[in-house]
Amino acid sequence: MADSSHNHDAHDDHGLAHPVPLKLLFAVFFTLVGLTILTVITGQMTFAGFDLALAMVIATCKATLVCLIFMHLKYDKPFLGMIFLFSVLFVGLFLAFTFLDSNEYNADINAWVRDNMTISQ
Repeated sequence: MADSSHNHDAHDDHGLAHPVPLKLLFAVFFTLVGLTILTVITGQMTFAGFDLALAMVIATCKATLVCLIFMHLKYDKPFLGMIFLFSVLFVGLFLAFTFLDSNEYNADINAWVRDNMTISQ
């Protein structure tokens, strides 16, 4: 019968979390609440076509805080931080390509709206 009581502490570091001070957790929480309030306030304003860009910057800041502190990415291996950074950059790249293409079908959407507005009135 195999002995199941042998020690895995030297080889198994799963489950060991970096202790984060409570003061830092509250600071991040209130920063996230503040950024959420900022998102709501800026969502009610117009920024000459930069509304979505501003909302994305604020959302990226919030996601970065969550990943760094609550997901302990700050205390993990730098390679995982690079993976996160490249993921954010790729999402930005894909969104940029989508925005570049949006002018191609804008005339069709405007024509459809114009035709359907005249029918419903």
